[in-house]
Amino acid sequence: MMQNSFIAIDFVDDKLVYINQVRLPLVEEYIETDSYERISESIEKLEIRGAPAIGVASAYALALSVKNILENKDEVFQKAYKRIASTRPTAVNLFWAINEIKKVFDESKDYEDVYHTLLNRAKEIHNDDIEKCDHIGENGLQIFQKKSVVLTHCNTGKLATAGEGTALNVIKKGFKNNLVEFVYVDETRPLLQGSRLTAYELEKEGIPFSIITDSTASFIMQSKKIDLAIVGADRIAKNGDTANKVGTYNVAVNCSFHKLPFYIAAPTTTIDYNCKDGNNIIIEQRNKNEIICFGEKRVTKEDYKVYSPAFDVTPAELITGIITEKTIYRPPYNF
Repeated sequence: MMQNSFIAIDFVDDKLVYINQVRLPLVEEYIETDSYERISESIEKLEIRGAPAIGVASAYALALSVKNILENKDEVFQKAYKRIASTRPTAVNLFWAINEIKKVFDESKDYEDVYHTLLNRAKEIHNDDIEKCDHIGENGLQIFQKKSVVLTHCNTGKLATAGEGTALNVIKKGFKNNLVEFVYVDETRPLLQGSRLTAYELEKEGIPFSIITDSTASFIMQSKKIDLAIVGADRIAKNGDTANKVGTYNVAVNCSFHKLPFYIAAPTTTIDYNCKDGNNIIIEQRNKNEIICFGEKRVTKEDYKVYSPAFDVTPAELITGIITEKTIYRPPYNF
């Protein structure tokens, strides 16, 4: 049975309003701000996360940078642009969105009221993502050959987008159409976006699920407990190589070995047409405390070295299909 719904990101009374994902699922706390710096911090802290959601939030943040600014608008705008661009290097949606806002700023004829001009473009980006999510969900119904048990990794729902989600929206629409029976949710170490966020969304939707450790996924496949896996993406190279939350490559390799379909779901704004292949994708490195601590409790020595990439790259040959708002692309990929 569906529980109370929630709003992940919205723009109300000239402020960006968004749920603080760091505190979920135990606390539903909303942040309201018109500060581009505060939004930038939220993106860095993962209070806002998910490639499409980051893009939408960044667009609003850049528009807000010139709100109530009467002098030196160009200087303020350029400073804000650089600050927002520095937050997360891997998600291409962020750069696409702020470049769209920059294009409008550079071409604006009404310099005095440029804020509202930029705000209108940010709202268009917001609404466009809502539509893209809906089309991705509808297109994704084609991947189900029967009522299926699905594995997913990280979070790809309302919390990761401005709409109903990408991979998780395919799962939600599949469930509503009696095509999804059950979902296995990778906890998604080290920040537990699966056990905290995807589980939270599935509970809201009334979809039956179980959380598993990331290392359990291969055993689930060996035990023939799933029919397919579907995940999101933060950047897709021109050849189909895909960057997503670290651990995704493990899922893809295991699906290949166990002869199970492995799908990506993402809007076309996630495709980087200037990126030849996965070797050219910049992989963000996270703070070591996300590994040596579990929440606020330290679990190993502080002076131990840590390697903590936020993402990994799945080669195109391991991807059964890439579900977008336009169509489902099949290999060989050449965007």
